[in-house]
Amino acid sequence: MSPPPPGPRVHGGDLVAEVLAARGVTTLFTLCGGHISPLLTGARARGIRVVDTRHEAAAVFAADATARLTGRPGVAAVTAGPGLTNTVTAVENARLAQSPVVVLGGATATVLRGRGSLQDIDQLALAAPLFKWSARAERVAELAPLVERAFREAAAGVPGPVFVECAVDLLYPEAVVREWYGVAPRPGEPPATIVRRLERAWLGLHLRRAFAPDRSRARPGAVVPGPPPPAAGAVRRAARALARAARPVLVVGSQATLEPAAIPALVAALESLGAPVWLSGMARGLLGAEHPLLLRHRRKDALKEADLVVLAGVPCDFRLDYGRSIARGATLVAANRSAEDLRRNRQPSIAAHGDPALFLSALAGRLPGGAPRPEWLATLRRREDEREAEIAGQAAEVPSAGLNPLWLLRELDAFLDGHALLIADGGDFVGTAAYTVRPRSPLGWLDPGAYGTLGVGGGFALGARLARPEAEVWVLYGDGSCAYSLAEFDTYARHGVPVIAVVGNDASWAQIARDQVAVLGDDVGTRLAPADYHRAAEALGGRGLRVERPGELRPALEQARAWARQGHAVLLNALLAPSSFRKGSISL
Repeated sequence: MSPPPPGPRVHGGDLVAEVLAARGVTTLFTLCGGHISPLLTGARARGIRVVDTRHEAAAVFAADATARLTGRPGVAAVTAGPGLTNTVTAVENARLAQSPVVVLGGATATVLRGRGSLQDIDQLALAAPLFKWSARAERVAELAPLVERAFREAAAGVPGPVFVECAVDLLYPEAVVREWYGVAPRPGEPPATIVRRLERAWLGLHLRRAFAPDRSRARPGAVVPGPPPPAAGAVRRAARALARAARPVLVVGSQATLEPAAIPALVAALESLGAPVWLSGMARGLLGAEHPLLLRHRRKDALKEADLVVLAGVPCDFRLDYGRSIARGATLVAANRSAEDLRRNRQPSIAAHGDPALFLSALAGRLPGGAPRPEWLATLRRREDEREAEIAGQAAEVPSAGLNPLWLLRELDAFLDGHALLIADGGDFVGTAAYTVRPRSPLGWLDPGAYGTLGVGGGFALGARLARPEAEVWVLYGDGSCAYSLAEFDTYARHGVPVIAVVGNDASWAQIARDQVAVLGDDVGTRLAPADYHRAAEALGGRGLRVERPGELRPALEQARAWARQGHAVLLNALLAPSSFRKGSISL
């Protein structure tokens, strides 16, 4: 990569880049556009790696993954108009996942706003319902303070995505902008009319205001407050209830992992409490692949029998049947940063408004001996083993053509090493993986979250591999979801990002087709072709493998690992047999 050419004196793009560097941003994800060019050159000049994707959504997904894995806001820069609108799904996904992301958006020149210029829309009106916070800079002096505030807003309280609009004329050098505006007469130009002189005077006044130096006092840095602690009274009541419970269950969700530095204390708290634990979302992997307290199957049965349920960062949404999964007679303890999620659909018996990881640590501190219930845990463990045996039996079935997806995923699980970081992007194939593939470590599993978004894979894998260069990053794709971000193999190749994608290719939107055909008798819109996705990956600069017989899988996995260690991105296209494993899995 050639060094950037020497540029003019500091401009607005440099000022924004200085804030990014001061906040520890090491990677800026983007898709270039003339409105934001000074942002990109300014970032690169300050040692920030600029990684350009093939779609703006992928840039935001990558920033989202960065935030989840580092605990610091990830940053994406997109150009005006369609550059911003292309991010809508990724932004909403980050909002519902409570992921702190800073989106910097280009915009038309301040003087042309609302006059029909290229890619000019009311971006703040679009941003208001999508972003946690949004703002527009009107002067160059406002750029840095607004970006600093964006970092604080993104991470405070319930984290989420934020947006700062940066007009193109505020980012470029003043001399360049004056030339664009035609404020000074050009050599050889005929004498200006009165109207033209008045126009130039007004433009000059506008530019003097836009480029006026910041005369305010030194602004404070973007100090991010720590996670909100729960009330001590709620912790005391929860400790008393847990001490009395005979059949407690802990359900820990993504929100408990928002502070990666606090994860060791969180794990210690769970082990100290000694109650059975189910993990969801980003919390998957918190206790490793195998732990005596960890359970993965038949959660619904356990919730119906439990006399106390602790929801740590988990709302009562569709994933808990809107609270109906928990027995009415059970004591429900909920800890959540969001006051809304804390009481969503069901009023908890004990509500702890605050960070769920801090809540669990405080709860463990109140119960020095923990709350182990060996008989209850043994009952749940027996059911777990029975379900594992059922899955193993189904995985042993040999189809007449193609691969049994359960068998494939169990083989993959056995192949993964302790450094595996799993990205989940798909419907039926990925849903099956949730039963069979075990994350190896905390923050070892990234899925879309509550929004159920398809298309996160390319951007998530990019952000994950750059945030965790020591990890072996695996993307689990359905063949439907794969097509959303397959073009990012070009990004991997250009930027030297070795990831491994496994595509479960059953030539179908299987999760939809299975119930649609059964209920409506029609497969319209659900059929795909058994496409050569591996060849597309090769054409985009990666390496490709095709597997359709059991004996081909292990050599292909070994080859994929070898190529990735050589610096190549790899796509393994696995042709699947039809499966009924997840019949009736559509959520409402």
